[in-house]
Amino acid sequence: MEFEESGIGEECGVFGCVAAGEWPTQLEVAQVLTLGLVALQHRGQESAGIVTSDGASTPTYTSHKGMGLVSSAFPPEALLKLRYGNLGICHTRYSTTGFSELQNCQPFVVDTLHGKIAVAHNGELVNSRALRKKVMRHGVGLSTGSDSELITQLLALTPPMEELDTPDWVARIKNLMTETPTSYSLLVMFKDVIYAVRDPYGNRPLSIGRVVPISKLHKEDTEGWVVSSESCSFQSIGAKYYREVLPGEIVQISKHGVQSLSVVPRPEGDLPAFCIFEYVYFARPDSIFEGQMVYTVRQRCGRQLAIEAPTDVDVVSTVPESATPAALGYAQQSGLPYMEVLCKNRYVGRTFIQPNTRLRQLGVAKKFGVLTDNFAGKRVVLIDDSIVRGNTISPIIKLLREAGATEVHIRVASPPIKFPCYMGINIPTKEELIANKPQFKDIAGYIGADSVKYLTVEGLVSAVQEGIASVQEKEDNMSSNKVGHCTACLTGKYPVELECRWMVIIGALF
Repeated sequence: MEFEESGIGEECGVFGCVAAGEWPTQLEVAQVLTLGLVALQHRGQESAGIVTSDGASTPTYTSHKGMGLVSSAFPPEALLKLRYGNLGICHTRYSTTGFSELQNCQPFVVDTLHGKIAVAHNGELVNSRALRKKVMRHGVGLSTGSDSELITQLLALTPPMEELDTPDWVARIKNLMTETPTSYSLLVMFKDVIYAVRDPYGNRPLSIGRVVPISKLHKEDTEGWVVSSESCSFQSIGAKYYREVLPGEIVQISKHGVQSLSVVPRPEGDLPAFCIFEYVYFARPDSIFEGQMVYTVRQRCGRQLAIEAPTDVDVVSTVPESATPAALGYAQQSGLPYMEVLCKNRYVGRTFIQPNTRLRQLGVAKKFGVLTDNFAGKRVVLIDDSIVRGNTISPIIKLLREAGATEVHIRVASPPIKFPCYMGINIPTKEELIANKPQFKDIAGYIGADSVKYLTVEGLVSAVQEGIASVQEKEDNMSSNKVGHCTACLTGKYPVELECRWMVIIGALF
């Protein structure tokens, strides 16, 4: 809940589709792409774009981009324009680099010596300033502030060893991966294939699905292949989860199937650094990462929180609805009843009404109804996914007290956020984070709670990695895949050296 109100957001989501079998295809690729984006809408709401191709030797690319939600960015006439594609990629954006303008909307399409390429990107390059200078030294102008345009232009540059007549896209992608270690998941469309790429640290997610006939969900027939930031998008388009793209892997997806072309290693000794906050908040609960469902991980976080921070109360609840799995886990571990204490008004948007002073003072009362019968005269513990600034949970506590709660305790299913992210997550400045303010020493008094306790970093990592170990044990491959997660926003320990390291040092002084 606190994430929603604090401006913390994921940078974007990417999605791609390739029809299997003979072309022209009967699969409605544009519809598949649009539905895939709708399922990824939680990852970005600023803009959306689709590029489709007929996949010919000299392909025809058709694109449409629009600001706002997918539903408003793609009217019926736009989908008609895209309907002849046999493959395509698309993107929904929440910007951390570049302004929120149509020119920054992805996918980007550029001409190369060997034809057009289209690129969609999720993440944020840790050394973008140096890369921008390199591209400009080659005489290439950049028209946006987006890392994604920078990646597209880097891919368009011919590697030193490439023959003039034969583009080696694997070599170009590898060259990019040696230039910048993280953070990116990429989709690159060229002629009749899509290359799906994850950086060597695996910081951003990317999964592959197989489109099957609706009437044969348990058969082996394949109508197409899809690739997505999250597997939650597969069910809505009639696809089954196939596998994740591995950290550092380059996968080629064509009408003939899925082929792993190469895996670019990390520096020796470095662990993967998948963003742990995908589990905590950003991902949809029905997505699968590292062989485990996000919902199950959040439940484990709640159980671990109950072990680390028990409380003597009558009712366990949550602020609807991102922390609900953690609250259920806390209740199960504690042996306490879970009950809803608030109901959310889903139709109060920021632009619904221009509030006067009186309405503004009502605050959360406009967004939540109070289920008084469930907690009046009782002690309540509210489970939240995070407290970022502290200005959202405070009025909720006040609301519950006024409605009859005798005590209101807060338990947070993630550790305090103390550091900014430079790898694709929009986190407020260090000075804005409540964990870095003097008030944090008495945060319970500051927000009006009877007590406040957080899950530890060790507890969060344990809850996340417990399920991965279980999956690997079943598959008997404990030694084949190393496990690691990025916790930089919690610990200040970044997985790679940052171009903006001076920003971190300066931030530490405050």
